[in-house]
Amino acid sequence: MMSEYEIKKEICEIGKRIYNRGMVAANDGNISVKISDNEFLCTPTGVSKGFMTPEYICKVDKEGKVIQANGNFKPSSEIKMHMRVYKERPDVTSVVHAHPMYATGFAIAGIPLTQPIMPEAVITLGCVPIAEYGTPSTEEIPDAVSKYLPYYDAVLLENHGALTFGDSLLNAYHKMESVEFYAKLLYISKQLGGPKELSDSQVQRLYEIRRQFGMTGKHPANLCQNNKDGKANCHGNCGNHGTAEVDSSQLVADITKKVMEQLGLK
Repeated sequence: MMSEYEIKKEICEIGKRIYNRGMVAANDGNISVKISDNEFLCTPTGVSKGFMTPEYICKVDKEGKVIQANGNFKPSSEIKMHMRVYKERPDVTSVVHAHPMYATGFAIAGIPLTQPIMPEAVITLGCVPIAEYGTPSTEEIPDAVSKYLPYYDAVLLENHGALTFGDSLLNAYHKMESVEFYAKLLYISKQLGGPKELSDSQVQRLYEIRRQFGMTGKHPANLCQNNKDGKANCHGNCGNHGTAEVDSSQLVADITKKVMEQLGLK
């Protein structure tokens, strides 16, 4: 089991990766790790994630109140968002928030990452919905993110960035990498005439592979087993789980129309 100091070092290392990959600018982004039911380590506000050392890291309780902080360091102003994830997802031990360029571009354009374009993205993420805009550091963002937490491990934040979470800090970070890679590939494919999407049957086979792997976290594959009863695939139907009668072809058409409008190709 890692010591508290080792976890702080890992947070700093992940912060450097996020910064060096251009997923944040200046002092943007934040990271947290759950170390007990009432203790959480988090990055401080107003500090570049690429230049942190272990003494920068703050400790807070489940209400986001400071337990320990060195010098003038204060917990991230977005700690409320992290605490909501931990409260509603007991399986989560780490949360990462960043502003990856392509993924944030989709969030600003109001386009969720729902198109099945490559096996790895389908297996790892399924879909990445957009949580409605909220003012940073308020309860608006946690409230907006809340309804997606039971179904996904990655969420775009409208006009803001991306949020990923997992059962380890490395897994949460890897999901952020996967979101950005997915968004970049989707953007490039649109410039080349539009992506050729995987079929519903291909998506279902990938979902079954994920289930066989026993992968942790929340994912549309956990919801789509009702396809065996002839019901509609929920892939791409972000935020509407349980409405099995959705017309997936119409959903794709609506998304395509919006993409065309955003790209000025209508």
